Amino acid sequence: MSTKFLLAGIVVVISAALSPAKAESDPKRGATVYRACVVCHSLEPQLHLTGPSLAGLWGKKAASVEDFPRYSKALKAQAFIWDETTLNAWVANPEAFVKDNYMTFRGIKDDKARSDLIAFLRLALAPDGAKSVVAKDLIPEQMARGQAPEPLDRAGPQEQVASVRYCRNTFFVVTADGVERPFWEMNLRLKVDSSATGPKGGKPVLTPSGMQGDRASLVFSDPAQISAFVQSKC
Repeated sequence: MSTKFLLAGIVVVISAALSPAKAESDPKRGATVYRACVVCHSLEPQLHLTGPSLAGLWGKKAASVEDFPRYSKALKAQAFIWDETTLNAWVANPEAFVKDNYMTFRGIKDDKARSDLIAFLRLALAPDGAKSVVAKDLIPEQMARGQAPEPLDRAGPQEQVASVRYCRNTFFVVTADGVERPFWEMNLRLKVDSSATGPKGGKPVLTPSGMQGDRASLVFSDPAQISAFVQSKC
């Protein structure tokens, strides 16, 4: 047999071996695997969480979302594009694929689960992918937003903060309904939500945190408001 026909035979055998695996990849099962991703990512354009929005990333260069500032230097130095091959390597073990990146996810070792996830991502990361996977009933609309913070721009008087004073390791928070709540300094987190749905009018919002009722977050719309709003006074 000539080398030419031998190589052709090998290609046919490899193709036959690979085709069933691709055919078996199920985006619906992959949507279930994708639940692990919603902690850090959304599918909505410009809705960035811990990680960047995944909207429209299929076929795009890594670290290329212009309005996302938290890429690692390691990932920004890469030139690859996101496709089946690179996503497979990334999802299997992000640190092994790009050393010193900021992704804290340990990876998916199961080949089948990873294949199903990539089948889902091929749909979800395409243009208008969020609308597509929701319309196909692969995920609910809320899941496409990931774990985006609850909107704070319409907070009621029980959540909208009127004043805050700090005295002897305690924050005393007075809400717009006139109620004062004391918080141990370690139990009140000061946060910033500068998004379109963050606190409005320079008025921070108090949100509950934890199961015991003794912890909360005080959310401002701008970091400059924190020192101006919180008064040291006993």
